[in-house]
Amino acid sequence: MTVRFVNYRLAFYICVFLLSGAVLGLDAHFAAVFLPHLHQDFTIFALIIPSLTIFIFLLTLQWSQPRVEAVVLFVLWAIWLAMGAWSTDIIGDVQCDALAGERTPTKNGSMSAQSYCYEMKVIQAFSWMIFVLCSFAFIILMQLITQAQRFGRYLIWYEPIQNLGWYGEWPGLYNTTTQPMGQMGQYPQQYQYAVPYGYPLQAGSGIAQQPGHSIIIQPSANGGPATVTQVPV
Repeated sequence: MTVRFVNYRLAFYICVFLLSGAVLGLDAHFAAVFLPHLHQDFTIFALIIPSLTIFIFLLTLQWSQPRVEAVVLFVLWAIWLAMGAWSTDIIGDVQCDALAGERTPTKNGSMSAQSYCYEMKVIQAFSWMIFVLCSFAFIILMQLITQAQRFGRYLIWYEPIQNLGWYGEWPGLYNTTTQPMGQMGQYPQQYQYAVPYGYPLQAGSGIAQQPGHSIIIQPSANGGPATVTQVPV
């Protein structure tokens, strides 16, 4: 089952949502006080990047494939790298405490240079944090895809993203059905998956595949051991 993968992916999405929302909110404040004549390039760029991130994640949260997810994560990794590098270039090693009492020009007057510095520091930190999260997510995705292919799911790139299993878990469809407790029953056919004939199981699985048979593995309805059936081919 893929319960852990789905939960960890959702947690990753929530973290990126929150961080992107914070960056978007801070930069919206900059847009209100600076645009259209001051700090145009960075302010507009910093509005587009978190907005695009939130929009893409809203789409892929409902449906995605490993090949789509890989492209999305790589693109987000690149643009948040640019965001972090640009914000670092602007604010650099400036000590915000030393700016007490100074003012920064705005379109309607001026604002505290110290407040501007603190907000830029937050944008810088959150941009680098999202970059790191996307880096780890991309690496983990590649490893889970490789694991699924070792288990015989050679077309995992084209399957729903929920089919990926976490480390050491068999890939398969995520169970979204509910059954009364104590009723084992049979899982629907779409929740079954087979180990292709001739594909050896990994050592330590405790399952010996008989010659000329395929193995059908049906997860338990209540989280118990999976049911293993060998079917002649």
